[in-house]
Amino acid sequence: MALPRLNGCWSALRLLPRAGSAWLPGRGAVRPLSSKPDPRPLLSALLSTVKRASGRYERFLERRFPRFYLLYATSHRGFKALFLEAIEIRKIKINMAHQGISFQQLPYRDMERLRQFRRDLIKAIPVSLLSLPPFANYFVLVLIYLFPRQLLIHYFWTPKQQVEFLNIYHGMRREAYPDIIDGLARATQFVADQQIRDPMQRLCTKKALSRVLFLTPHLPTIFLRYRLQNHVQEIQHLDRAMLKLGVKELSDEEVNRACYVRGLNSTRLSPAECREWLDQWLKLSCMLKDSEASLLAHSMVLLSTNYQAAKE
Repeated sequence: MALPRLNGCWSALRLLPRAGSAWLPGRGAVRPLSSKPDPRPLLSALLSTVKRASGRYERFLERRFPRFYLLYATSHRGFKALFLEAIEIRKIKINMAHQGISFQQLPYRDMERLRQFRRDLIKAIPVSLLSLPPFANYFVLVLIYLFPRQLLIHYFWTPKQQVEFLNIYHGMRREAYPDIIDGLARATQFVADQQIRDPMQRLCTKKALSRVLFLTPHLPTIFLRYRLQNHVQEIQHLDRAMLKLGVKELSDEEVNRACYVRGLNSTRLSPAECREWLDQWLKLSCMLKDSEASLLAHSMVLLSTNYQAAKE
């Protein structure tokens, strides 16, 4: 009885694959799956869950605490826009280094980005320094809430604050216009160049033009003249790059911002009116030489005052 059983077992063993060849995966054999799971679906599911939770939280804030939601949404958009802008600025700097070009050789949009980012950085430095001591950030938050126009850069202004603060700044700028116009009227009675130059220098000493360019007037005269000259020459370089690009290629937001930088309160004008004024400005600016920066600075007052007076 035992012999048939052994024969059956031996037959079964013969049917098994042989060691050394049959155990190796051939061309048609199915390779074993990896035991390590793919993390991408898990990460995607986690991000989707966080996004849904964030959306529910924002809708809750918008329903229950609309004022706080406005601040939260503005801060979120501001940090995102600032981060993206910093990436673009880094790209521009890298391209400048690789191509060996200066600020004056950049296209208009890159030049304007660098100019605005530098001004934003200067404004943000004092707030950053105040936040360095331990627990000082709570005090800084209170100051920011009380004085958003003075302490926050434009990325963190609400749409309503954008218009309100720009009108306030232009009102401060217009306070200096009468002094500048009166000084120009007195200077026209002189004919010789030296006689014209002296009243212009006295006008700079009165620190009126610095307020037009949003520069602090509380500096020694020699530093103030240097800063005025640098800022006006920077506008001249921007104007030449803008003329090369063409005003028609600019968006409405870019045109409004360009007019505001050059002395015109564009918050109360239509994009078509801003384009009309900007065309007139470029015709004058691009005709002037670098040595005629004083004339361009005074033109910021004359052209904007005459244009808005005609519209009013």
